[in-house]
Amino acid sequence: SRQFSSQGVNKPFKRVTDVSSGDPHRAGMRPISFVRQVLAVCLYPELLKEESLHLDVRQRAQRLLDTCNGGSVGSYSVAACGIPQVLKAVAEFITRRDGGFLLHPNFLVTCNNVFILSLFISLVPYRLVEERGWAVDLDELHRAVTTARGRCQPRAIYISNPGNPTGHVQDRETIEKVIRFAATEHLILLVEEVYQDSVYGQDKEFMSYKKVLFEMGKRYSETVELVSFHSILTACLGECGLRGGYMEVVNMDPAVKKYLSNMHGFSSPPVLPQVFSSHAFINIRLLLLKKILHIKDTLSQNAQQACEFLNGLPGMSCQPAMGGVFLYPRLHLTPPVIKEAKMLGVEADVLYCQKLLEEEGVCLGAGCENRQEDTNFHIRLCVLAAPVTLEEVLARLRSFHLRLLDTFPL
Repeated sequence: SRQFSSQGVNKPFKRVTDVSSGDPHRAGMRPISFVRQVLAVCLYPELLKEESLHLDVRQRAQRLLDTCNGGSVGSYSVAACGIPQVLKAVAEFITRRDGGFLLHPNFLVTCNNVFILSLFISLVPYRLVEERGWAVDLDELHRAVTTARGRCQPRAIYISNPGNPTGHVQDRETIEKVIRFAATEHLILLVEEVYQDSVYGQDKEFMSYKKVLFEMGKRYSETVELVSFHSILTACLGECGLRGGYMEVVNMDPAVKKYLSNMHGFSSPPVLPQVFSSHAFINIRLLLLKKILHIKDTLSQNAQQACEFLNGLPGMSCQPAMGGVFLYPRLHLTPPVIKEAKMLGVEADVLYCQKLLEEEGVCLGAGCENRQEDTNFHIRLCVLAAPVTLEEVLARLRSFHLRLLDTFPL
């Protein structure tokens, strides 16, 4: 039945479904109850006495509170870089992940990577190769750096692995090539690895840049400057709103490290994401292994089914994702659609998403932020969603897309 909005406009849908961002809860995935119960007790310690909550929940919450000043998540963090117990837990995670390589003694806990990016004045874009599943191309990196040096001095290269939002997972050979490129060009490696626990492509596995760097010998392991980022409550746990994360700093110039520490010291890192992240990484993930594996299976199946579905639509093509939570299909739009978008002063993929939202109540992300070429248009779809939600989204997308083709045929 047709519904209407608060403004009284008739719409052919009951609700708006937002799958534009990597927010699984917004996309219909339910939070893990154990996680929420521990959080609840930390925020309201009176619940430590609540016997209806499982004993393990209360004990874990108590251990988290013990790491906080005054036993409260409302207190400031003791150190500018983070709570010492949290740093220790993250160090254990990284050491275990990288096969026994000891954690470099200098790393920071922070909310997001905007902090480190603020040290750089401007960004120089480089193209990924869509036809090869959004792979990094070394010739393109050289082109981007050479071109940029005509107007600025590049200082760093930013890599996303698994790709965000493309879902590409780099192999060891590619990572080694990028590291050698960074060394030759004297660039700092900034590596976003926030979807490292969401790799599901056949015969694909996540390898951290730090692990590969340390296996390349002292020529690289002791000279290449690396900053790796991980947002530790995204993807499978889904608590992305807590904004917990860390950055590990390797081989950074001592003067720059001191500057980073001083800048970071002006504000205390949020406590709740820190204390929960340390526990989630080390203990809760083991406890909830079965549930997390179920979520990863759902993600993998959703990505495969949605990719096949999108490739079956005329005027759309989609590279299979190997990891992450997005599909990034390309729209092959006709000149009249592009012309209409230009008349309205927006990009064609933005217009596509606006019309889809208005007509079907589905919110997708437009790909204009990651534009590779002026003639390429993309949309971003989060596939970490409840299967029934994703099925409904794809059905509405198909209905809209075919209507658009009837109006503006290929």
